[in-house]
Amino acid sequence: MGAYILRRLLLVIPTLFGVMLVNFALTQFVPGGPVDQVLAQLEGEGDVFAAISGGGGELQSEAESQTPGGRGLSDEIREELVREFGLDKPAWERFWLMMGNYVRLDFGESYFRSIGVLELVLEKLPVSLSLGLWSTLIIYLISIPLGIRKAVHDGSRFDTWTSGAIIVGYAIPGFLFAILLLVLFAGGSYLQIFPLRGLTSDNFEELSFFGQITDYLWHLILPVTALSISGFATLTLLTKNSFLDEIKKQYVITAKAKGLSESKVLYGHVFRNAMLIVIAGFPALFVGVFFGGSLIIETLFSLDGLGRLGFEAAVSRDYPVVFGTLFAFGLLGLVVGILSDLMYVFIDPRIDFEARG
Repeated sequence: MGAYILRRLLLVIPTLFGVMLVNFALTQFVPGGPVDQVLAQLEGEGDVFAAISGGGGELQSEAESQTPGGRGLSDEIREELVREFGLDKPAWERFWLMMGNYVRLDFGESYFRSIGVLELVLEKLPVSLSLGLWSTLIIYLISIPLGIRKAVHDGSRFDTWTSGAIIVGYAIPGFLFAILLLVLFAGGSYLQIFPLRGLTSDNFEELSFFGQITDYLWHLILPVTALSISGFATLTLLTKNSFLDEIKKQYVITAKAKGLSESKVLYGHVFRNAMLIVIAGFPALFVGVFFGGSLIIETLFSLDGLGRLGFEAAVSRDYPVVFGTLFAFGLLGLVVGILSDLMYVFIDPRIDFEARG
């Protein structure tokens, strides 16, 4: 098993390199780079990237001092911006410099925020980590037992009604359900039970330890619920179908014929085999919830996490943030895939990746 893990870890290197290379190449064809973004703002009204907190003010002041009214920007200023952003080098050279820095865990500094990319990611990480981990945990804790019960009572009234409920939940867009929760329970037109925004209260530091835990969990209820609602259907039906397929096999009939109880057959024999396909979907579910589904939820609940960070970086062409987060997310996704394989062996020791190799 050790040799297999080593091979998978070594495979991470070319895979991650390929991901970065493809995305870096694509950005070379995207119009409106960081220089164009700054110049467009300087020639218009307002601060440079006023929508993004911090950074850019000094650059605008310098440009306006050389060009009255911030208009008619000269070629010298454009060239200065190009040098400042490091875009005066050929694309291949910039890519190798970037990858060399990443090997040393140097992710550079944001163009517009005057802060290192690593510090910026670590600052936003707790929000996305909270949403991703709690949502994934809740989805698995509810969907797996529900799927098993549906398989045992296949065709019953319970199976029919729960199938209808989870399909309706799957059909409701997450952002629409989030708005509904806000209106009903967060001071909209009806009740004001849950907080409207943020991950903690303003007086969080003054609370006791248990008070801080309660406050943190209380803030998470609505966003985690909105983020999880569409994840139940796929996993529940997958679990049900997987168990149904195993229950019909010969070894289950033999175990029942030997006098074993239904629960012992279900959890002692069927569970291991049926859970393999469920675990196979864990990396995609976790990465999808953690990175893909949080942007709108973070915006609606005023949570400053990685979803909003990635969106703002892409819009403003803040390439150090875009590629730094892409590198970190890609690495995490590949590592989660390896952990999924280890879970295979943990649940069913008969699986031997070493022998397969």
